[in-house]
Amino acid sequence: MNGSRARSLGLLTGIGCLAAVAAMFGAAVGVGGAYLLLRPSLAAQPAAPAAVIAPSLAPQESLPSIEANPSVAGAVDRAGPAVVTVINHLQGSGAATASGSGVIVSLEGYIVTNNHVVDGAASLEVIFADGSHAAASLVGSDAFADIAVVRVASPVPSFAAWGDSSALAPGDTVIAIGSPLGDFANTVTAGVVSAIGRSIESEPGFRMEDLIQTDAAINHGNSGGPLVNLEGEIVGINTLVVRGSGRGEGAAEGLGFAIESARARTVAEAIIARGSYPRPYLGVLWEWVTPDVAEQNGLPATYGAYLSEVTAGSPAAEAGLRAGDLLTGIDGQAFDEDHPFLNRVLEHQPGDRVTLDTLRAGSSLQIEIVLGNRPAA
Repeated sequence: MNGSRARSLGLLTGIGCLAAVAAMFGAAVGVGGAYLLLRPSLAAQPAAPAAVIAPSLAPQESLPSIEANPSVAGAVDRAGPAVVTVINHLQGSGAATASGSGVIVSLEGYIVTNNHVVDGAASLEVIFADGSHAAASLVGSDAFADIAVVRVASPVPSFAAWGDSSALAPGDTVIAIGSPLGDFANTVTAGVVSAIGRSIESEPGFRMEDLIQTDAAINHGNSGGPLVNLEGEIVGINTLVVRGSGRGEGAAEGLGFAIESARARTVAEAIIARGSYPRPYLGVLWEWVTPDVAEQNGLPATYGAYLSEVTAGSPAAEAGLRAGDLLTGIDGQAFDEDHPFLNRVLEHQPGDRVTLDTLRAGSSLQIEIVLGNRPAA
């Protein structure tokens, strides 16, 4: 097929994702590179071995009481000491490193950041707000939510509490704290919630959903840092910015996006408890079909997932799916621009029985499949 590349559902690599997500969290995605994930900034840092620590779930200790009249300065006093710089010593890159941000969520040393901050790491370390360093180990990550958890063995100076992202409304004051460009640790920027519930296509066939849009200035290296409210509570994890539409208009400013705390906390707590977040698994290579792709290739559907390979023994193979099948919907819900293939599949859990609307050699089929569990990376 032309105009779209194959995406892996963890067939050959053993990752077991529903799609090859390396590109999904690349430096530039979307139309004309308009959508930019806040990729870790490149910076030389001394290597440090990662500590291996068994996760536990002891209760958090209490934080200082919230001030009677919340202010930006008060929120920073509460949350700022819990913000760290995350250093990623990249695999196979000699002394090359990348950096992002993170936030301590427990005095047991658990730190939440973005998946794309820790992707490809040979080892990890963090730099605390006071400038001290500590080796870190990866507890687990989820590429679809772009959430990862790392842990340090050494004592941590503080932690930030989770807030209620569902209570946010446009116009509410929010504060971003992180290490833009890897050189300006614990930078504070303030703004407002510009909108809630935003959806952005970050990879063909997948949209990041329920994002918080803010005009608080965030830049490369802010990835994984917290977006906090005036109480200093985490209401989001910063993940991407939009710099322009890619259609000839001028560059955009003040378009930052954060993963809502409701989603980030759910994924992070599952990773802390079990090392991963449960995701369904099919076992196919696929290409996302749009109206342009369908027209160029003479396909009989405007939106769908074209299967280029089905792995033997996978849930897809056991259900009877074949290479060349075109999936157009699930349980009677058609795929389209706002409801692409991956999002529809990710609405389900491992073990769910679903029906895939399938086109094969001019015939319409409804194929039942029991979704598998994404294999551990």
